[in-house]
Amino acid sequence: MIGLCVLLACFAALIGGYFLYGRLAEKVYGFDAGMEMPCKSMADGVDYVAMPVWKVFLIQLLNIAGLGPVVGALSGCLFGPVALLWIVIGCIFAGALHDFLAALMSAEYRGANLPEVLGRVMGSTARRFMGIVCVFLLLLVGVVFTMLPASMLHALLPTLGWSSLVWGLVILLYYFLATILPIQTIIGRIYPIFGGLFLFMTVGLMVGLPLSGHTVLPELDVTSNFHPQQLGIWPMIFVTIACGAISGFHATQSPMMVRCLVRASSLRRVFYGAMIVEGMVALIWAAVGLSLRETVFEVNGESLPLADIILRSPSLAVNEVCRELLGHTGAFLAVLGVVVLAITSGDTAMRCCRLMTADMFHLPQKKIVSRLALALPIFILVIIISQLDFSTIWRYFGWANQTLACLTLWCITLFLRQRSRGYWISLLPALFMSLMCVTFLLHSPDCRIEMPLPYATAVGAVLTLGLLLVFLLRRPADKPNQE
Repeated sequence: MIGLCVLLACFAALIGGYFLYGRLAEKVYGFDAGMEMPCKSMADGVDYVAMPVWKVFLIQLLNIAGLGPVVGALSGCLFGPVALLWIVIGCIFAGALHDFLAALMSAEYRGANLPEVLGRVMGSTARRFMGIVCVFLLLLVGVVFTMLPASMLHALLPTLGWSSLVWGLVILLYYFLATILPIQTIIGRIYPIFGGLFLFMTVGLMVGLPLSGHTVLPELDVTSNFHPQQLGIWPMIFVTIACGAISGFHATQSPMMVRCLVRASSLRRVFYGAMIVEGMVALIWAAVGLSLRETVFEVNGESLPLADIILRSPSLAVNEVCRELLGHTGAFLAVLGVVVLAITSGDTAMRCCRLMTADMFHLPQKKIVSRLALALPIFILVIIISQLDFSTIWRYFGWANQTLACLTLWCITLFLRQRSRGYWISLLPALFMSLMCVTFLLHSPDCRIEMPLPYATAVGAVLTLGLLLVFLLRRPADKPNQE
């Protein structure tokens, strides 16, 4: 009962964060709630298309969720109950703030993508650098969210006899159509169906956990670390649990929905709110992992505790958890909902890659021929990258994602300073993310440098302090260009 009360308190904290801290962030930014949105001033019937708020919210939620709040949170539970703490604090003070303020900046610049916004704040060199970083990350997202759902569908629907390669090609074909067709043609129509599966998965697990006979959150000591490989909580958990707390990928997605939102007054509801809901999904999966951590499952003739299954294959752990809590039919629908989360991030990642590339080279996208000219080379690159060793791709994907979040927070901080607004609201998470990203790069075995943790943290602290001093001592630039 205590564990269930703690979980409900975490949900209440996220909801409170939306109403209190989200409103504070809105006031600190000081945006014009009556400003004209780009779907009106730049309507083109392809990318700038007015949609109802509920549909924009649902698309944004499915865009940003991916497998992060599922696989990431399930993997993060190996570090113990501190995973719940990071999800709540990270989501309110970093992730939702990051998504919301990035969307506000994009709206002010008529739906500009992240590199374009950064260029207005920091200049053309920064714009080109961020453009390369964002496109590279989006390509990695496309690869990861093709290969993972393909393998999950292969395991989920064995009677079809389709290999993971065939499923991957089917998914890529869907991505290609979603990338080149007007946003309302596929994404605007199919996402409500996908949203139904997503809600079933989320509500089903939330209800199934306390009713399954398992103790909810039997261990609540936040200093406990259960990781079988004895990996340290710092800095590993902050990259392991990314999308459920903060993710740079989100800032690349927000402009796409900014271009479809009719009223500026709905920005907080859509962008801060969607991240809060994603945090709730991450909480559920982290709580499930913590509650079933020692439960033994039969996997390929072996009896293994859930913690070992997560370490071997998080996607297999997802399947076993869903079967345990929801039965075979419920598990089928729930795992399908997890697959949907991956696919609905992969398709919009590819679409955003096209939009971002078009913005970088100032290429109009109203004609289908123009969209094909960009989409074809993008998908060729995805296919080429997918031939690389997946473990190598995954090794740097998490760090690159969190580094992009760090860069976005610094961009927001500079923007607020130039506007003489309360830049502290983004400076604090920017400093934390800077320290974490440098420490992770130097220490994590995933990045192959493997510097001892005290030294890696010290180097990270020195570099972060250097960034802070440069920021404080450098004279603020003029007000960001509005053109």
